[in-house]
Amino acid sequence: MSHKLGKVFLTVFASVTAVLLSSQLALAADVIPVDGESYIKVIFAVGAMIGSGLAIGLGAIGAGAGIGNAANGACQAVGRNPGVQGKIMMVMLVGMAMAESIAIYALVISLILLYANPFVSYFLG
Repeated sequence: MSHKLGKVFLTVFASVTAVLLSSQLALAADVIPVDGESYIKVIFAVGAMIGSGLAIGLGAIGAGAGIGNAANGACQAVGRNPGVQGKIMMVMLVGMAMAESIAIYALVISLILLYANPFVSYFLG
């Protein structure tokens, strides 16, 4: 049973890795220099991709930590005083929505870096 489960995990890991690597190669193919052009365009595109990945990755980690912290506090509060569950639930959901907005902001920044980068004119003239 564990051997079969290990094969499943290996297959899923290999598939996810292949998808993640192929998407970066597909985006980077548009900026490969030809005929002695400068590599500034390539470095800029790769930097934008890495910055985009870091933005959404760190934003998601922060949102996950905030939501987990809010749920932890709410569970402890309801465990201590079950009579105010409704009020605690409302405050918890508002706090979770605020924490989730950070992930949405990170997604917006990531998409701007990839598709509507305001620094393109500075580096690529």
